[in-house]
Amino acid sequence: MSVNQMATWSGAQKFDEIMPQVWEALQVKVDRMIAQLGDKSPHVAKEDGVYDDMRIDWWTSGFWPGILWILYDMTGKEHYKEAAWRWDEKLEQASVRNNNFHHDVGFQYLPTAVIKHKLTGDSDGLRRGLQAANFLAGRFNLAGSFLRAWNQDKIGWSIVDSTMNLSILFWAAEMTGDPRFEQIGRAHADTVVDKFIREDGSVNHILSFDPKSGELIESLGGQGAGPLSAWSRGASWALHGLANVYRYTGEVRYLRAAQRVANYFLACLPEDHVAHWDFRAAESLDDEPRDTSAATCAASGLIELAEFLPAVEGNVYRRAAERMLLSLTQKYGTWDQPEHQAILLEGTGNKPAGQNVNVSLIYGDYYYVESIAKLLGWKQRIF
Repeated sequence: MSVNQMATWSGAQKFDEIMPQVWEALQVKVDRMIAQLGDKSPHVAKEDGVYDDMRIDWWTSGFWPGILWILYDMTGKEHYKEAAWRWDEKLEQASVRNNNFHHDVGFQYLPTAVIKHKLTGDSDGLRRGLQAANFLAGRFNLAGSFLRAWNQDKIGWSIVDSTMNLSILFWAAEMTGDPRFEQIGRAHADTVVDKFIREDGSVNHILSFDPKSGELIESLGGQGAGPLSAWSRGASWALHGLANVYRYTGEVRYLRAAQRVANYFLACLPEDHVAHWDFRAAESLDDEPRDTSAATCAASGLIELAEFLPAVEGNVYRRAAERMLLSLTQKYGTWDQPEHQAILLEGTGNKPAGQNVNVSLIYGDYYYVESIAKLLGWKQRIF
């Protein structure tokens, strides 16, 4: 991107002033990423700007092909489809070997198999997406009405991230006519509303249940600063995820819950509209890292909310999303770093564990692309 173009972007007051130019620059960026990434399954790019290559059953493996499918749907350019085509096949091959698939199969199969079927009618994409939905439904704990998180000994754990994975269950219900998928999706969404979201709109990351009785035992800090903290990406998962559940069900309680989380999220934002990693990490957040991935996921969810509400109310959320995207574009992008393999900087993965702080995250890049595509009129929905 030219110096003059960057100067124009930095001086913009509204995101729609630069959105068409950003979209063009984004295509240039993604084209370069295709060459840079090759067959890698990216998760994190650190100081050197080079994305890592995670195993295919890692929870983030769907986001890079998801970016490619969005670009294909928006532009019709075949090279995006070609680069995205085999990812659901790779996931299926991994599923019949020793693997660690868990509650996040929605993150993996929605932006690969499901979108592939939606856009091309591919029968293998349909089959693979339904297999993933069956797998996720099999993790449902009837006594506690929750989807089990992770594997090994975490038998009674459930996490707010799973809200974003529910879309694959509702999609499967539509595809098959089998109401069990929707019933499980609604039951877990009810648990999110009733137990994960606090009265003020902040959210718990991990809840521990007795797996036999279903009784709630405690809240665990997880990737937030503590059990009673307000992990910003967890809020974005709940906000966006419940907006998706409302889209599938039309049940107003999910819409209102998403709004409650959204209102809390927006009230906690700093002056540049990009969230800190945890809104209660410290008494003063001035020295705490941001999480651009929380910002992009929340922005996409806010755009969803705006579409569901009357214009006067909905525009509040849409304008908030646009302010967030403007700040992300102007201050956190890698537009002037062609060798950098990611789109955004300053993501925070798991600060309590000291992992992936002030890095680029592929899901932050994905939701940035998704948000801009929605503002440009993209009607297809993956999540």
